[in-house]
This record gives sequence, C-alpha cells and structure tokens, in this order.
Amino acid sequence: MKKRFSMLIAVFMFTAIMSACSKSTGGGENDKVQVTTTIAQIADVAANVGGSHVEVTSLMGPGIDPHLYQASQGDIQKLNKADIILYNGLHLEGKMGEIFEKMSNEKPTVPVAEAIPKTKLISDPANKKAHDPHVWFDISLWMYTVDKVEEELSKLSPENKEEFAANAAAYKEKLAEMDQYAKEQVQSIPEESRVLVTAHDAFAYFGKAYGFEVMGLQGLSTDSEYGLKDVQNLVEVLTEKEIKAVFVESSISEKSIKAVVEGSKKNGHDVKIGGQLYSDAMGEEGSEEGTYLGMFKHNIDTIVSSLK
Repeated sequence: MKKRFSMLIAVFMFTAIMSACSKSTGGGENDKVQVTTTIAQIADVAANVGGSHVEVTSLMGPGIDPHLYQASQGDIQKLNKADIILYNGLHLEGKMGEIFEKMSNEKPTVPVAEAIPKTKLISDPANKKAHDPHVWFDISLWMYTVDKVEEELSKLSPENKEEFAANAAAYKEKLAEMDQYAKEQVQSIPEESRVLVTAHDAFAYFGKAYGFEVMGLQGLSTDSEYGLKDVQNLVEVLTEKEIKAVFVESSISEKSIKAVVEGSKKNGHDVKIGGQLYSDAMGEEGSEEGTYLGMFKHNIDTIVSSLK
C-alpha cells in the first residue's frame, strides 16, 4: 500500500512538472503572445503584424473616447495577463498614465506613437511642449508604429521574427495603397472647399497630409471645453467660406456640431451634417470600419462625397 502511495505521488509530481513546462515553453494557444492595447487602431497593427502568433485584446471599443477613459477592474486584469502592452502615448490616454508607469516595471509597456520622430509631430496649440496624439490620421506617420510593433514582437518571440517582418511589409504596402487612394480622392474637392470642421481638433495630421484646413470646436482633448464664442467664430468662418458640410464623430456627442449648424442657419447660411467620421475610435469589430484601413476609407469617402 505504501509503495502504491509513493508511486501515485511520483506520478502527480511528474504531471505537475510537465504542466509547468508546457505553460512556460508554450503549446497550442499558450504559444501565442498575449497583446493588450488601448485603442483599436493599435490592436489592428498588432494583429496584422503578429498574425497567428499573437492574441490581441483592445480595451477601448467603438464609440469610446480615450481622452476621458478610465480603466475598469476588468481592464487591469487584462493588462496583468498580457505579455506586452501597447498604447498610443503622447497623452492620448490621459487618465491611464499611472497604470502604464506601474506596468512598465513588470512587462514591456510601449507607447507606439512615440516611435515617430519628434520633428514630424504637430505641437499642441495650447501647450507647445506637448504634441497632438492623433497620429493615425497620417498614414506615412502611422507606418512608424508598424515598425515599432514588429520590433517589440520580435523581442518577445524571436523564432517568429522573419514572419513578423514579412507581415509588417505586407501591411505597410496596403497602407501605402490607401494613402494614394486618399490623395487621389481629395483631388475631386475644389481647393476652396477643403475645410474640415469637426467636434474636436483630431484631424490636424489628416489636414497636413491631404491638404485640408481643419477646425474643431474643442482642442486636442475632448477634456477641453468650448463656449458660445467658439461656436460663433466657427459659424462666421463657415459663412464666409460658404462651407457646405460639417461632421460629427463616432466617439463624441453631436450636441456641439448641431449648435454650429443651428448658428449657421441663423446667420443665413445653410450647413448640413456631412456624415459621421471615426476619430478616436474605430467601427464595430467584424465590420469594414472595424479595421484601420476600412475606417480610413470610410472617412475619406464621407468627406469627399460631402465637400466635392
């Protein structure tokens, strides 16, 4: 009996050791790099670069404003389980700074947008020491984040380095095609009509890349406030330039833009809402707008059809 008991203990210990080895060396789903991102735009990059070797979780879904986002207990658990955390940086996720600082002591916690050379960034008009975080609206800049994600995944899973490089190159090729598509479509809008008015100032990189004058009621962050004077100033510009359309954003209330539309009518100028743009958040998962390329194409097509 004693001998049999000793054999059972030995079998149990062997099974436990093998289980631990399986978890540490990876096997099946455990072999995948667990990636947690803040915004879906970064999740899309990670999924395209990592391919079958990553499992990606995005904290912020459709309609979520990253400027005001506060992490839930469930989010903390997802961050704890991750092998790597990818976030935008440049103060986009303003209320999560302390969390990222703590997590960086435990695992790779990477602000991907900060891989872009500072000389290419746009300064915050309200604070010259800070930069506009909405870099994904210039595809040529967003490619820097693709390279950064490839670099970080290769450190975690060096045996898949070549595949990550191939995936990144293929993804950047698609990004370059979308960049060219955007430039061609914009040409159908008369130059004097290339004025993009939205709820907050998220499209400065877009304007610089594709030749638009961009105006928003709020500043770079939706945490900033706007007043009656801001609305009136925008109404005067729209009337003077005879701009036909303004745009709402998927992650921000329509209230501010509707105030501009009403103000323009009182001023004798008819302005319509040209459609909804994706600014800080993408579309529903599984939809075309739930991908970075689909989101970008939706924005271009919506802007062009309303302003040309």
